[in-house]
Amino acid sequence: MDGQESKLPSIEAVDRMVPPAWALQEQWLFTTLNQAAKAFVERYTEPDGTLIWQKEWPGMDGSDDPYEGFMNLALLYVLGGSRELHEVSRKIWEGITWQWTEYGQIDREFDRYYDWMHHGEGYLFLYFLGLAGPTTLKDRQRAVRFASMYTGDDPKAPNYDKEKRLIRSPLTGSNGPRFIVSEEDWSTHRSILDHYPAPYEDIPGVDYASRKCPWSNDEVYQQIIAMMNERMNRGDVPLNLNASGLIAHAYMHTGDEALRQWVVDYLAVWEERTQSNGGIMPDNVGLSGKIGEYNDGKWWGGYYGWRWPHGFMTIIEPLTNACMNAVLLTGDMSRLSLARSQLDANWALRREEDDLFLVPYKHGDKGWSDWRKPLPKYPVYLWTMSMADEDMERIERIPKDHDWNEITVPAVSGRDSRTGRETKHYIGNTEPWFQYIRGLNSDYPSRILQANMELIGRQLEKMRSEKGDPNKWKSGFADGDFSNIHIWQEMCPVYFESLVQLTLGGPMHISHGGLQHARVRYFDAQERRPGLPSGISALVEALASDSVTLQLCNTSLFDEREVVIQAGTFGEHLFTDVQRLDTDGQPQGSAVTVDGKWLAVAMKQGAGIRLKLGMKRYVNSPSYDMPWPNPYGSGLLTGRRNQEGGASCT
Repeated sequence: MDGQESKLPSIEAVDRMVPPAWALQEQWLFTTLNQAAKAFVERYTEPDGTLIWQKEWPGMDGSDDPYEGFMNLALLYVLGGSRELHEVSRKIWEGITWQWTEYGQIDREFDRYYDWMHHGEGYLFLYFLGLAGPTTLKDRQRAVRFASMYTGDDPKAPNYDKEKRLIRSPLTGSNGPRFIVSEEDWSTHRSILDHYPAPYEDIPGVDYASRKCPWSNDEVYQQIIAMMNERMNRGDVPLNLNASGLIAHAYMHTGDEALRQWVVDYLAVWEERTQSNGGIMPDNVGLSGKIGEYNDGKWWGGYYGWRWPHGFMTIIEPLTNACMNAVLLTGDMSRLSLARSQLDANWALRREEDDLFLVPYKHGDKGWSDWRKPLPKYPVYLWTMSMADEDMERIERIPKDHDWNEITVPAVSGRDSRTGRETKHYIGNTEPWFQYIRGLNSDYPSRILQANMELIGRQLEKMRSEKGDPNKWKSGFADGDFSNIHIWQEMCPVYFESLVQLTLGGPMHISHGGLQHARVRYFDAQERRPGLPSGISALVEALASDSVTLQLCNTSLFDEREVVIQAGTFGEHLFTDVQRLDTDGQPQGSAVTVDGKWLAVAMKQGAGIRLKLGMKRYVNSPSYDMPWPNPYGSGLLTGRRNQEGGASCT
C-alpha cells in the first residue's frame, strides 16, 4: 500500500490452512452471484440502464420497486462482488431515475410524493451506492439536495416545519407535501387493497369486520379518497421516521452537524408525543402539533398507522431505524429508548391463547386487535447495536414456539399465501443467525450458505421461465399477474443474506428503509475498492461489547492478497488492538495495538488467520470514507467524536 493506507496498522497471515467448507462455499456463492447479476441485468435492462417495461405507468406508486429490484447489485459490490457491478449499478440507478421521471413519479431525481415506507425501500439503493464509493461531487450534491427536502431548506419541497419539528404530511417528496390525493394517485393499488381491511370503520357500505374493503368498487373508492383527504393526508406520522436514513446518508457524505442534529431533534419530538400520549406512540399528529387533530382526537387512525394497513409493523420498524440512526450519529446508546419502550408497551398488552403469547398489532375504535406472535427480530436489531442485557432479555422473553435454529428459504416457508410472491422483501434468517452469533447454532454458516445457493437456483429458474420473459409481459396492472410493478423483485436472483451476516457480523438491513448496520466491513487494498479481495473468505464468529472475533481465509494457493478490515459499516467504531488466536480460540503471542478504524491484513497464498479485535464502539463519526484518499477530493469530514458527540478532525 502507499499514501494514506501505508500508515495503517498491519499484520500478516502466513500459516497455510485447508480452507474450511464455509470458506469454499462463500467463494462459490460470490462466483454464482456475479454470474447471476450479469444474467439478471441482461434479461431486464436496456444498454442505457433503463428497464424493459411498459410505456406508461400511472399513479403515485412505482419508483421504489425497480430500485428495490436492482439495489442488491450495489450491495453485492460492497461485499466483494465483481468490479463491473459498480458501474452497472450506478448506470441502472440513473436509468430508473430518468425512466420514472418520464412516467411522472419522479422530479428532480426524487419521488414527487409518496410515503416513507416506499421512499425507505427505494432509497436503500442510494445508501448502498454511498457505501460503494468513492464519493463524487455529484453524490455529495445529490445527498445534500435530497436531505434539504426534509430539513425545511428547499422552498420547492416544504415538507418540514422547523419550528414544530414536524413532517407535514405522510405523502412527501420533491414536490412538497401532498395534502390532497386524487383517484389517479391510488389507481394502481385498487385491486391489491381489495384484500386489505378498510382504513376506517365508518365507510358507508363497507363491513369493517369482514377485514376486506372493495377499493375496486368506484363508489367506495371515491368515499375512501375523500375520507383520506379529510383525516389522513395532513400532519405527521411515525412512518416519517424513516426519513432519518436519508438525513444520515447526507451526513455521511458531508459531516454537517446540522444534519446530525436534525435526526436527534426529530426522534426527540416523537418521544415527547409518545410521553404525552401515555406511553403509546400516536400515529397521527396535525399540522399544529396536536395529536389526533383531524381524527376527532383519536391517537390511532393515521396513514400506515395503528389501524391501517399493517399496524405495529409500520410503527416499530421506522422507529427502530430512527433510533439506530441516532445512535450511529451520536454514539449515545440511550437513543434506543423509544424503540425499547414501544416493544415493552406492546409486550405488556400480551394475552395467552392456546399456550401461545400473542400481542396486538392494531388498534381501532373498538380497541386492540389483530393478535399475533411477537417477532424477535426487532429486539435482535437493538441487541446487535447495544449488546445490552436488557435487549437480550427482550429477545429471551419471547417463547420459542419453533426451532430458532431452523433456516428458511422462500417458496418453502416464505411464500405470501395471498399474492403468491416469494421473494419481495425476503430477509428470513435473522433468528438462526442470532442463535449462531451467541454460540448456539454452530453449523449455521455452512447451512445458510447452502440455503442461499438453493434460493439463487430457484430464482434463476423462475427468471429463465416464460413468466420471466419481459417481452411477454402485459401492460397495465393486475393482481396476481407477474407483469406488475414488483416483477423485478420477484425475478431477482441476487440474494445474499448469508454473506451479510457471516462476513459483516450483523443482520440484513430492515427492508423498509434501514441502513446496513454491522460490526465490520472490508476493502481490497490492491484494487483500492470496497469488499473482500478475490479468493478471500471471512467469517464473523462472535460479537461482544468490546470485541469482534473473525476468521479470514485465502482460498487461493497462488495469489497473495491484502484485505483492510474496517471497524463498523461506516467506520463508526475503533479497533483498540488485535490478538491472533489458534484453532481452539486461545491467544497466540501478544496483542498488537491498532488504535484506529482500519487494520490491514496481508494474506499469503492459502493462509488463514483467526483474530480477536478489541473495539471501542460508536466513537468515530460515521462516513463513507475509504482507507485511501478520495480521488475525487470530496473533502469529507472524518474523525473521532468529541465529548459532546460531534465530529473532531484527526
